[in-house]
Amino acid sequence: MIRNIENIELEFLTIDDYQALKSAMIETYPNMENSYWKENLIQKLINDFPQGQVVIKVNGNLAGCALSLRVDYAQFDRPHTYREVTGNYTFNTLKKDGDVLYGIEVFIKSEFRGLRLGRRLYDYRKELCERENLRGIIFGGRIPNYHKYSNELSPKQYIESVRRKEIHDPVLNFQISNDFHPSKIMKGYLEGDAQSNEYAVLLEWDNIYYQKTNTKAATNKKVIRLGLIQWQMRSYKNLEDLMQQAEFFIDSVSGYRSDFALFPEFFNAPLMAENNHLKESDAIRELAKHTSEIVKKFSELAITYNINIITGSMPEIIDDRLYNAGYLCKRDGTTERYEKLHVTPDEAKVWGMQGGSELRTFDTDCGKIGILICYDAEFPELSRLLADDGMDILFVPFLTDTQNGYSRVRHCAQARAIENECYVAIAGSVGNLPRVNNMDIQYAQSMVFTPCDFSFPANGIKAEATPNTEMILICDVDIDLLRELNQFGSVKNLRDRRKDLFELRKK
Repeated sequence: MIRNIENIELEFLTIDDYQALKSAMIETYPNMENSYWKENLIQKLINDFPQGQVVIKVNGNLAGCALSLRVDYAQFDRPHTYREVTGNYTFNTLKKDGDVLYGIEVFIKSEFRGLRLGRRLYDYRKELCERENLRGIIFGGRIPNYHKYSNELSPKQYIESVRRKEIHDPVLNFQISNDFHPSKIMKGYLEGDAQSNEYAVLLEWDNIYYQKTNTKAATNKKVIRLGLIQWQMRSYKNLEDLMQQAEFFIDSVSGYRSDFALFPEFFNAPLMAENNHLKESDAIRELAKHTSEIVKKFSELAITYNINIITGSMPEIIDDRLYNAGYLCKRDGTTERYEKLHVTPDEAKVWGMQGGSELRTFDTDCGKIGILICYDAEFPELSRLLADDGMDILFVPFLTDTQNGYSRVRHCAQARAIENECYVAIAGSVGNLPRVNNMDIQYAQSMVFTPCDFSFPANGIKAEATPNTEMILICDVDIDLLRELNQFGSVKNLRDRRKDLFELRKK
């Protein structure tokens, strides 16, 4: 290793570097014929894609180089050869509007190895992908030690042995440690590469910030503003009176440009007071008669206030069966239904309520979301299935009467955020309803939970309301942080699951 290092610089390649580059390539690949690029081809790369060609210099001397093409992923996501990706060594495959960076050359001279200079070159490539909104990096990675094992191991077995650290391969080990993942084995990739028996591994790195070009006039929001409504249970004269209060809160969170308004479970329970003379099972069925009108009004408010409204939940009768259901009223005017799958023993015993049967995510203008009603958040399988379907934010409207009941919902919801690498927003009701049987007291503290890692609050709590007080809670969540966590987190809960031992699927 060179001593007395005064300066290390990463620079764009210029044609003035050509002679030093040529000498370095001949030295790096002594066993390969025609191991360097002609000057006119280097000039073409510099002219057509200058930001893709970089060198690293130590004390002013060329120590390493990275050359890249910009190509269409769809053209080279299948087995191919080095000759094909370089256009028969002409670089005619380079496309200025290509969606992926293809690495055609990277090396560090032997006397400069051990300084982790190669990592700097790869970090630059990753930053270039993010800056240019490319979907990632791909290239054919040599496996130079394979010739030692080719009589006993297939290329696939060799790669698995390298992954398990049973065999050392200087190229493949380096790529895997830099977050590249093997996707395909390519035969006959590089002519004359006897060390690899002419095999190569198609290695890929995914840009988690990549956004596919949208042909529609729509935004793809990454920072989402949540508006949680901690609802006060109080007496209302009628449905109109209750909806005036609901509109007040929607107006308030919309005034802060929130993307979602989340109401609690059974927020409309005060309307049962007029039927408190009936037995509980009949009173809640009378309450269910208001549901369709409430949904219609919420849908109108979603459009008027330009906000997606999660209506908490309400009793609903379908085919003479009583369900606990809610609606996602989107600001584009559409509505979608969700339902409570696990009713509590009290809901079943006192009201005769049935559990629902449909579990799904919802596509919104802020990405995919999931909604679980109260008790459902205490069953981890549900949120894991939603996470597998791409959920970024889980909303949990709830209703709990005592602090211990609240604690079950609160702690389970926080666990869901950690294990599913998502945000979880919970909203409940506070106050008392002395004239409504089985709904007399409430306890709540609405909160927004995050995973626990360096980009998030250390305690996993993004925002929290004052306990047992009527209020709104406004909170921003960054979806890009979830993508970063999935790739680079201290732990990777979703990726590290032992799917060879267990599986989870919907029937």
